[in-house]
Amino acid sequence: MKQWADNGWLRPHKTSAQEVENLLLIVNRDLKDAKEGEISQDWRFGIAYNAALKLCTILLHAEGYKPERTLQHYRTIQALPLILGSSRKRDAQYLDACRIKRNTAEYDQIGVASKVEAAELITFAEDLRQVVLT
Repeated sequence: MKQWADNGWLRPHKTSAQEVENLLLIVNRDLKDAKEGEISQDWRFGIAYNAALKLCTILLHAEGYKPERTLQHYRTIQALPLILGSSRKRDAQYLDACRIKRNTAEYDQIGVASKVEAAELITFAEDLRQVVLT
């Protein structure tokens, strides 16, 4: 993480209990919204992605860092195995693929995410929430 900060990819950040609580409230809201309501699978997927991203943000803040604006989502996700261990490398790869799919659905076309993909990401984010809380 220090090398990333030295590269200018991260900056020091002192988090607070209130900031973490606010982020967890966003996670809980997003997971609830992703599971309920009459919304498209793309939007459901995007909301679940946001929840997972916020969980990665909490981990990064707990390590004392905040990503710089350039490639913010990418770096936040890529920090996951650096913080939780190399066994989480596949999780970071999965979330990065979700990041790309979410960007496509958000900016380029509709019908990108399937019902199964949205459900998988919701489950992933719920599982990650348990890991982060632990």
